[in-house]
Amino acid sequence: DTYHHTFFEMLGNWSFGDYYKREAIEWAWELLTKEWGLDKSRLYATVFETDAEAEGLWKAVTNIDSSHVLRFGKKDNFWEMGETGPCGPCSEIHVDLTPDRSGGALVNRGDPRVMEIWNLVFIQHNRNETGKLENLPAKHVDTGMGFERICAVLQKKSSNYDTDVFMPIINRIAQTVGQEYFYKLDNASDIAMRVIADHVRMLTFSIADGAIPANEGRGYVLRRILRRAARFGRNLGMHEPFLFSISPAVVESMGDVFPEIKSGLEHIQKVIKAEEEGFNATLDRGLEIFESVATSAHSGLFPGSEAFKLYDTYGFPLDLTQLMAAERGLSVDTSSFTKLMNQQRDRSRKGGSIAADSIYGRNVPSVDLPAGVTTTFVGYDRMESDTVVLASKGNAVVVEHSPFYVESGGQVSDTGVLSVEGKFYSVIDTRKGINGSVLILDSPLPPAVGKRVHATVTVDRRQNIQRNHSATHLVHEALRRVLGTHVHQQGSLVAPDHLRFDFPHFGKISPEEIRAIEEMVNAKIRENITIQTEVDLPIEVARKIPNVKMFFGDKYGDIVRVVFIDENFSVEFCGGTHVKETRDIGVFKIVSESSIASGVRRIEAITGEGIQRFIQSKMQEHQRMTDELSRLVEEAHRLQRELERLGTSPMPTVRPQIRIPSLPNQPQQAIELIERENIQLFQLVEQATRTANELRKEFSKHKVTEAAPGIDDLVANATSVNGFKVVSARFETETMDELKNLGDILRSRLGSGVGILGSVIQEKAALVCVVTDDLIRSHKLQAGQIVGEMAKKVGGGGGGKAHLATAGGKDAEKLDEALAQTVSLVKSFMHK
Repeated sequence: DTYHHTFFEMLGNWSFGDYYKREAIEWAWELLTKEWGLDKSRLYATVFETDAEAEGLWKAVTNIDSSHVLRFGKKDNFWEMGETGPCGPCSEIHVDLTPDRSGGALVNRGDPRVMEIWNLVFIQHNRNETGKLENLPAKHVDTGMGFERICAVLQKKSSNYDTDVFMPIINRIAQTVGQEYFYKLDNASDIAMRVIADHVRMLTFSIADGAIPANEGRGYVLRRILRRAARFGRNLGMHEPFLFSISPAVVESMGDVFPEIKSGLEHIQKVIKAEEEGFNATLDRGLEIFESVATSAHSGLFPGSEAFKLYDTYGFPLDLTQLMAAERGLSVDTSSFTKLMNQQRDRSRKGGSIAADSIYGRNVPSVDLPAGVTTTFVGYDRMESDTVVLASKGNAVVVEHSPFYVESGGQVSDTGVLSVEGKFYSVIDTRKGINGSVLILDSPLPPAVGKRVHATVTVDRRQNIQRNHSATHLVHEALRRVLGTHVHQQGSLVAPDHLRFDFPHFGKISPEEIRAIEEMVNAKIRENITIQTEVDLPIEVARKIPNVKMFFGDKYGDIVRVVFIDENFSVEFCGGTHVKETRDIGVFKIVSESSIASGVRRIEAITGEGIQRFIQSKMQEHQRMTDELSRLVEEAHRLQRELERLGTSPMPTVRPQIRIPSLPNQPQQAIELIERENIQLFQLVEQATRTANELRKEFSKHKVTEAAPGIDDLVANATSVNGFKVVSARFETETMDELKNLGDILRSRLGSGVGILGSVIQEKAALVCVVTDDLIRSHKLQAGQIVGEMAKKVGGGGGGKAHLATAGGKDAEKLDEALAQTVSLVKSFMHK
């Protein structure tokens, strides 16, 4: 409509225990009527139905028409921040924009001709957990005025969109789509332009503030808004991405006041364009399906199953389908949609979960601790501890002081050994219990409550995990500095052999960006920064630490740990374990970068011992390519010799120098050298493959030419069946393509007939059947049927087109016998 927005500016003033209702009402009236000169006869004030005080003040301290002070219920005139917390009655100011000032009956009716412009909230209560209202010790004022609405009133416009707040953006849209804006409420193209102007403003500011389209949380709000705008773009004939090109108009209009949108414009446009491109691929098909379903919908109901299909397959948010359905006078069966949505979520949960039985091949019983008894994790400082068994049941054990880290925040659980009275048990996993961690052993532990035990973590495994965890913090900050501050952790895995980090980003990370990220992380590793941890910090204290990473939607406890890797580089809330100095990480290397969902990227990286394994795998890859290159060169030389024998001018072949590089001792230099070598080797293999293919084609062509005279002899000695020729023969060929080429020659020289050629290729029987066009028409003979039947005789099958078909079989020794039956086989098809 003309006065609601997905993004808007709120003007406000507050009082915390200072002035209250009288001053708020008096000053609001003064600003509107004296300072800004609004027509008093067009203003209405609403109050809460029991707030006689506010009603009396409006009549006492202002000269408003007393009949313009109206009482309304809780829905309209009682403000609450949530189910609990501060709340109170409010007094709203509405403006009548009807030509004849007759809009009094339209107050709070959702009519754009009479709209609320200012809300004066009187915070005097607290709603407690039981729902009861309690009086606050002090009374407060919180007012909110819609900037866009008051602009429309002051500029004497009937629509917020017709003001200088929006018109620069709408003019850019009109110019881009090549259509005129008519300033009409019910014009379809005007509606589309207003929607797009509003939505692009919202996207521009949200993305500048660090949000990014995604499948959940605030990211999904952005995705829904953007896709809704893209759909309205279709109403304007826009089938290519264009929303991103409107953002500069928002920046031109508002960037001087909000410099973050000006500095972030390039990033904003990249994000919007990438999302547009992703949705455009399915938008038109989804719209076609919607139209087809909507046209045949019965009883005014759009099926929930079809709405779910549009969501699941074509990316249509439910509210977009509801919008389009409403435009057609339909409602969506949301109950069916929700049922299908819940079923999909259940499948996803089941598909992503692994039962303990499937991991360990045994049940892991729950272990109950005595009331008030808890365990303590001591693994931040040491890898082993002498401790006491508090509880045990089967192969599950709880000890008082455990050095074993329990999987959390992406860091995997520790493994190790538990020694009890001289016997050793492997700790194969550690899990969270109600009052602490539970050690999972490789075999049941006899009753041992109260016994002294010695717990030891697998040290080298934990150290590798710590290397990867500290590297994760470094790469998180490096990603933000290279790609943008919209990057934040959406999932991670810190394992002994690698790390994985998921984050929002709008497109593939370029090789140059990956190198920049690696170089930044490795530079911090070389600086040998001492990693410091502040423990047991109250959350309110931790929030105030400079540069600390905190993200919208993340949940934190009241007490947190903060890990510092250079207070000006990486400062993060973290409960995991880390190396003491960054030099302990060794070398950092990104080994893969991929998309795991629309707008979400994943990198996988290695450090420490993983680097050595990576180098070894690259050396093995080098050896495989070296072997392949040698094979290709040898084949090329053989084919060249054969072609020379056939009297053909030799073709050039590759004669590369093949060698295994001698790697330097420094891991980073070794990685760079072997990757360069492998890139060059890969290019040589590609070149050798192309050369070998060209030689094969040339050799095959000469083999066919050499064999062609045999085709003439074959046709000359053909058997006549019902006045047409039937021939069969065996040829020596190396590929099926050669045999097919011979078949083409045979078909061109038969005149009228059927021919079957056979060969043994790689120790298997190969067959080609050809049928001339006249026999396809007159006798309905099909090459595919004939060769398929003959293939049975060599233990195989095949088929193809009517004029030429191929087949193969494993019994190569039966090929001659099968070819000898060609005439009888063709005759059998003549009688079908």
